[in-house]
Amino acid sequence: MNRLLKLIALTFSGWLVLSSNAQAVTVSPRGVNVRTFGSTTVFLTFAGLNNQVPAEGLWCGAINADQSCVSGTIFGQLPARSNRSRRSGTNNFTDIMTIPPSVARRAYQDALRGNSSEFFYVRRFVSRTGAPDEFVAVTCRLAGGGARVPLALTEVRLQFESGQDVPAITTGSSLPRFGANIAYNGTGRLKGRWEIVRPGEPLPSDRDLLTEASLPIEERALQRRYTTLQRFDIFVPPTGRVFLPGPDPATIPKGIEGQHLILLRIEATDDREGNSETGIGTVNSGGVASFPLPVLRYFVTSDLSGLQLLSPSDNAQLSAKQPIRFQWQAVKDAIAYKLEIKQNSTVILSALLTPTQTSYTAPSWLNEKTQQLLQWQVQATLAVSAEQRGKDRSVLTNSRVQEFQIRRD
Repeated sequence: MNRLLKLIALTFSGWLVLSSNAQAVTVSPRGVNVRTFGSTTVFLTFAGLNNQVPAEGLWCGAINADQSCVSGTIFGQLPARSNRSRRSGTNNFTDIMTIPPSVARRAYQDALRGNSSEFFYVRRFVSRTGAPDEFVAVTCRLAGGGARVPLALTEVRLQFESGQDVPAITTGSSLPRFGANIAYNGTGRLKGRWEIVRPGEPLPSDRDLLTEASLPIEERALQRRYTTLQRFDIFVPPTGRVFLPGPDPATIPKGIEGQHLILLRIEATDDREGNSETGIGTVNSGGVASFPLPVLRYFVTSDLSGLQLLSPSDNAQLSAKQPIRFQWQAVKDAIAYKLEIKQNSTVILSALLTPTQTSYTAPSWLNEKTQQLLQWQVQATLAVSAEQRGKDRSVLTNSRVQEFQIRRD
């Protein structure tokens, strides 16, 4: 009888070990090629979380048997600003691994000393039930910056050909040409579209401005869509940079007064160097990025002679989690600008700016003024001739007053 009980106990404990191993967290892809000089971004899927939450992510030159980093070989930690990780499905976790140039440089220097050219990204998972921490490692192989590195965007700059940050045009006239300067790793198809946000439409969130490949598969269809201006589907060679021209300016809407936004939307494409397996299928990750894409703004007005406020628009609802930036159209012959923000007719913020400054980022304490009606206005001081000004040293021109609120997210 005792022998039978021991046999049952051994069988049960063996089943527990096998069950525990079957539930171990896995990652896809398990290994990737990365740039030796510069940053690299990869979409990762961690599958099989069992009452576990992710903790820090580290890069190191060697790992222990449990896949934790060997003490003294750590190259760096995933920066908070680059942490785009989130839960996916019931027991998966997606992570946008962005390797900073400083980490790649330390790995390269370590390889020059005779160590392996491979290093590791290790993510720690903490159990909610008191079980031991689990470590999951991704092998990173130094491979220059060519075709064998996952296709990822490392920098995007949108700009008008005229060099203006926020051009203002009269109703019916055309915009200057514009496009996107894109820095990237890898090679493959760059696919997407240009969209327009008209006055009065809801503004895009940070999630809407992420590339499609930067989101878990179930969130990709939830990004807000706007009117499509033009689609594109091009092949980018492993040169690291490309200029993507925008649509013909003649096709851009210009009949409604107010601020317009031009969006660059990058869609996910098949990328064999970086695609991720979720356990139920393959997630395309070509075109991943660790940052929201920038936007272009332009302003349509019936009269360019006055001082035009560009953003925030009248009655705008702003997020308390984002920096608050004020923009206005430059005025000819201005020698200074004065920005004022009021609450209940009382000035709570005033800033004097040079004639080259047509934008201002408010201090962080303004974000605390949530759920309150605020007003903003800009005053321009103009340089005029002695005959024009008489005894006055300058002439002032004021914008109209616009209201906004800061919402508590």
